[in-house]
Amino acid sequence: MALSPGSPPNVRLRSATPADVATLERWDRQPHVIACSSDRPDLEVAFDGIDWREELADDASGITTFIAEADGRPVGVLQVCDPHTEPSHYWGEIEPGLRAIDIWIGEPNALNGGIGTAMMTQALNAAFADKTVDGVVIDPLTSNTAAHRFYQRLGFRPEGRRVFNDEDDCLVHRLTRGQWEAR
Repeated sequence: MALSPGSPPNVRLRSATPADVATLERWDRQPHVIACSSDRPDLEVAFDGIDWREELADDASGITTFIAEADGRPVGVLQVCDPHTEPSHYWGEIEPGLRAIDIWIGEPNALNGGIGTAMMTQALNAAFADKTVDGVVIDPLTSNTAAHRFYQRLGFRPEGRRVFNDEDDCLVHRLTRGQWEAR
């Protein structure tokens, strides 16, 4: 079911549960999700074939996973962590007072309808509601210029390129509390 053109989606973020695993696995096989997670066109699954059951059960990961529902229908994923304390040290040496957000729309017919903007707005409002959070960082692939435009429309500013996991060439962006509040 596609959203009606021109109608703003009613988007709600809820905690992901084990009942969402099959949906997450299906979304990870979508070509547009694979393309936003890797520059390798030969992959058949996104995110290195993440085991979603384990990911959602791992309380020590420091990552909180949300499912976005548009008008009650699951359409996307949003993950939030404190990159300074996150146990895998994915972000390396990074200062405290930040949140890292990852977002993707799983349903192809939910793309470009305002859902991502609603998801990020809710996540940014929640992040900055915590007075200890000074900024939010994101790491879209350098090749994903559509994501760069999306994040920059929300106020994020590019900080520079960085390679994660020895292969993911990303253009790191940051949004400060001041930039968010001044919008």
